[in-house]
Amino acid sequence: MAQFTTLTSRIVPLPVNDIDTDQIIPARFLKATDKSGMGDHLFADWRYNADGSPKSDFVLNKPEHQGAQILLAGDNFGCGSSREHAPWALAGFGFRAVISTSFADIFRNNALKNGLLPVVVDAETHWLLFEVLEEIPHAEVTVDLAAQTVTLPTGQTVPFPIDGFSKTCLLKGTDELGYLLSFEKQIAEYEASHC
Repeated sequence: MAQFTTLTSRIVPLPVNDIDTDQIIPARFLKATDKSGMGDHLFADWRYNADGSPKSDFVLNKPEHQGAQILLAGDNFGCGSSREHAPWALAGFGFRAVISTSFADIFRNNALKNGLLPVVVDAETHWLLFEVLEEIPHAEVTVDLAAQTVTLPTGQTVPFPIDGFSKTCLLKGTDELGYLLSFEKQIAEYEASHC
């Protein structure tokens, strides 16, 4: 898993509430057990025409948003079924963080386990970000995981919550198993002394 410390990036605005995991990655792509190529199917039904050509008016297909690593989504992002493929697709596309006012619990947990940072901000900050992007489409924000803050294009800094274990794993660039294995020496010593 890629380490997450500080990220400064442009933002892709997607002001749609209640985006569920089937919209993020349609069910027909869930047969894959490998993360590679999953980003090609992100929002597939919204991004592509029936013939497979990109829809020029969809936000992810617009040239000004290419390379942006932060998605600004509507409320209740990632609701619906519990598919780990949703954060795989977002990360595979290049997103490192998603900003919203709320996330579905299962999606949030799957995202954290796959190196995608769900950033919860208050409604006023959320609205302000969309407003700024209307005026300055190339505006950037900085997400500082260690400080648990987002610095807005206005210079304002707002906090966001994250549990300590997930924060540690992201800062170290390791998943849960990797974190446990980092204590292999101590575990072996304990086992040896208690046999």
